[in-house]
Amino acid sequence: MSSKRSLPQTFVLAVITLLVFATNVFPQASKPKKVLMITDMEGVDGIFDEDLQCNPWKSPRWEESRKLLTGEANAAVEGLYQGGATDVVVLDGHWAGANLSVLDIDARARLLTGKVPRNFTLDPSYSALIFIGQHAMAGAKDGVLSHTESAEDIQNVWVNNLAVGEIGLNMFVAASFGVPTIMLSGDTAACREIRALEPKVECAEVKTGVSRNGGFMLSHPAACALIRETCRRAMQRLDEFKPYKISEPVEIKVEYTAVGTRVFTPREGVERLDDRTWVLRGKTFMEAWYKF
Repeated sequence: MSSKRSLPQTFVLAVITLLVFATNVFPQASKPKKVLMITDMEGVDGIFDEDLQCNPWKSPRWEESRKLLTGEANAAVEGLYQGGATDVVVLDGHWAGANLSVLDIDARARLLTGKVPRNFTLDPSYSALIFIGQHAMAGAKDGVLSHTESAEDIQNVWVNNLAVGEIGLNMFVAASFGVPTIMLSGDTAACREIRALEPKVECAEVKTGVSRNGGFMLSHPAACALIRETCRRAMQRLDEFKPYKISEPVEIKVEYTAVGTRVFTPREGVERLDDRTWVLRGKTFMEAWYKF
């Protein structure tokens, strides 16, 4: 038999050789790592009183609170980039998004502010979700300023019979787009809450509550240093995290307070259980979520 290779065989070998050479000589560009940071104010270090600190333009110490939030957000941005992030979007999530300013936010980040849709503009291009200044759910033991969505209106929320607060709800939104949650800063109760959903999550406990309106606080520089390092570590561990898996179809049950009781317009997938409780159903979490 002839030992000569055919022309097609020679061509294939040449292509393989070129691909191996190109891989070794020209390193492949790393995949972009885009992060959404959801901020809130009640979980920020030093915050303990809604009326005194959290109401934009009305609370006597709101300007101080805004500076505390900005400091924590910027520390998080720095840590994310140290850990390998390539794009950071900071969502101003307290009240109507009227707390952070482009004058003060880290120049490497983009600020998402104002009226934002319930999907937070998330899409599969994001690599991770983190929380900064996050509080625990309504009724959480020793949760500083704990509440869910609206402190006056909502008593409890369950997703597929699992009691959740804003932490879980926002995690599920992110998971709907294939995005894992990797980090949270807030009080001890908030960290305990997220670890029950994602044990691997990185947490920066910047304060520990002793009541709903009091607790032990770190200094602002110490809190920022902790957040910076926790974000850096979370990004370096990014490959370890997976989006939260929600069984489908999905049922969201909302129990309102006596003050927050309201009348829903009957529509497909919404059922009234009693004077204060409604059930929203959907084939997916987002389908049910959009009815909230």
